[in-house]
Amino acid sequence: MDTTLSDPLVGRVVDGRYSVASRIARGGMATVYLATDTRLDREVALKVMHPHLADDEQFVARFHREAKSAARISHPNVVAVYDQGSDGDAVYLAMEHVAGTTLREEMNERAQLSAGEALALVEPVLDALSAAHRAGVVHRDVKPENVLLTDDGRVKVADFGLARAASATGTATTGMLIGTVAYLSPELVLRGVADARTDVYAVGIILFEMLTGQQPFTGEVPIQVAYQHVHTDVPAPSTVCEGVPEEIDDLVRWCTARDPDERPSDASELYREVLQLRAEMSTHDLGRRPHPARGTSGARGDTTTIAGNRTAVVGRRREHARALPVGDPEDDPAADPDTLGHDDWGYGPGGRLRRRGLFALVAVLVAAMALGGAGWFFTAGPGAFTTTPDVVGQPVATAQDAVAVAGLGALVSDRFDETVPAGQVIGTQPDAGGEIRRDGTVELFVSRGSEFVAVPDLTGQAVQDATALVEDGELELAQGDPVFDEQVPEGAVVSQTPAPGEQLRRGETVTVVASSGREPVDVPAVTGDSLADAVTTIEDAGLAAAEGEAVFDVGVPAGDVVSQRPADGTLFRGDTVTVVVSLGPPLVEVADVVGQQVGPATTVLEDAGFVVEVEEVLGGFFGTVRDQDPDAGTAVPRGSTVTLTIV
Repeated sequence: MDTTLSDPLVGRVVDGRYSVASRIARGGMATVYLATDTRLDREVALKVMHPHLADDEQFVARFHREAKSAARISHPNVVAVYDQGSDGDAVYLAMEHVAGTTLREEMNERAQLSAGEALALVEPVLDALSAAHRAGVVHRDVKPENVLLTDDGRVKVADFGLARAASATGTATTGMLIGTVAYLSPELVLRGVADARTDVYAVGIILFEMLTGQQPFTGEVPIQVAYQHVHTDVPAPSTVCEGVPEEIDDLVRWCTARDPDERPSDASELYREVLQLRAEMSTHDLGRRPHPARGTSGARGDTTTIAGNRTAVVGRRREHARALPVGDPEDDPAADPDTLGHDDWGYGPGGRLRRRGLFALVAVLVAAMALGGAGWFFTAGPGAFTTTPDVVGQPVATAQDAVAVAGLGALVSDRFDETVPAGQVIGTQPDAGGEIRRDGTVELFVSRGSEFVAVPDLTGQAVQDATALVEDGELELAQGDPVFDEQVPEGAVVSQTPAPGEQLRRGETVTVVASSGREPVDVPAVTGDSLADAVTTIEDAGLAAAEGEAVFDVGVPAGDVVSQRPADGTLFRGDTVTVVVSLGPPLVEVADVVGQQVGPATTVLEDAGFVVEVEEVLGGFFGTVRDQDPDAGTAVPRGSTVTLTIV
């Protein structure tokens, strides 16, 4: 089916950043898509949680916490976590896109693997888990589906922390049990408790499966398998497939001890043991491919019950008890059809050399040849030992050359180191001068430089530039809520946590607060207020007040605000509002009306805007203006009263 038509996320841009191109896979918890991070222009694998999980607030919150924890694991064998978030109903995780296949697909195709092949695949898995355990992170869901094999031959472990997040919800827990019951440790089944030894147990089950082509416990329903994990010891792989070396039997039984205290304490301890085993075991044992033992089936998924226990493990010390199979034709001379009905070899009639004497002679010759061959094997052949060269402090390329000159292989493992410069060898396994087979492999621990980096100064930087600076230091950037700022331009960093110069582990987060630019402020209305009140109101709003040229106004008392600029709308904080103050009504010169008749005099004054009052003397018989108040020529406000005295 064309997922472009059937999947609504294909073609969508999630969270304004991740352009979904196609669907890669669908699992019990999430669907994985191939997407492009449009901000950084790189391909990512976008894991989007199923809707029933995304609707669970408890799961989402725990998922975010676990994703941040997983993002702190920086290791070449761990699938990197770039980002996590949500967009509507899509709760997602953005991860490194790994082109290749899974260990499950490889195991399905290959059936049984040789001891050397199995150990070579387990080593980088343990290296990745070691980094996680040092960071305090337990995977909890180690299984072949979460081990990715890249097209260029690398091994990467995915989905750190997701099982822990899923355990927050009942439905998720059920789903996880169904998907991973074959790898669940007894303590996880019984108590739901997980630590580093839980991951070690799962690795032991994977190793058993790679060697035998089947899982140690099977059943029709998950609870049957879980019961066996709790009540039954994982058998030695050699009870299922012949050709598995004893050392590998011991290793599997050590990893899968039902008591966690009898397992390796963490992935680092098991990793060192695997490296030592590969160095000590012969090329023959490492390369020998197992095959189904008599009376068992090697088909993957076979439900035949596996019985038998030939290796007892007590802590790290392993003790072996081997018994020959009863009635095995290879161990019973009487079962050989060539010997039935014949005498033992010796001298027969006529003095002929009978077969027993001839066989003895051949045995002597074979023994002599074997002794000579053994001498060659252990002195000059593959069984010979040499010493590990001292390459500590050398650049990795120089160290690899020195190891190659010694006739050894080199395996590079990166480590953070606070004192040794990046690219130089910190140490080796085995140590310098230690014994190792001539065709063995030396693990070179190479410094990645300090795990701690100084936080750069991001204030004033555009957020995009700040992101690049942080990622150059292998840190992560998170953004807090933006704030208004009068000095910092919009989109630039106002503040950061931690402060510049502080030390963080690689992969930890620097949080920045960006500027939204200057803050807009509503302009208050102050027309009609006194000048003092208007200034207070404007300044309380975060604006500045300025006084324009005062004007006369008939309707506004002197000292009050006649008008303002702007009258309304918004300004940025600190901008200016200009107010115009009233001088009161305009002044008008009083006309001289003394000697005029009262009627014309009143008209002149009223036309000039005055109010006229008349006072009569002796009855005002003549109607002539004898006096006026204010006097003629006086300037008074328009609307003032002029009193006329009439005789």
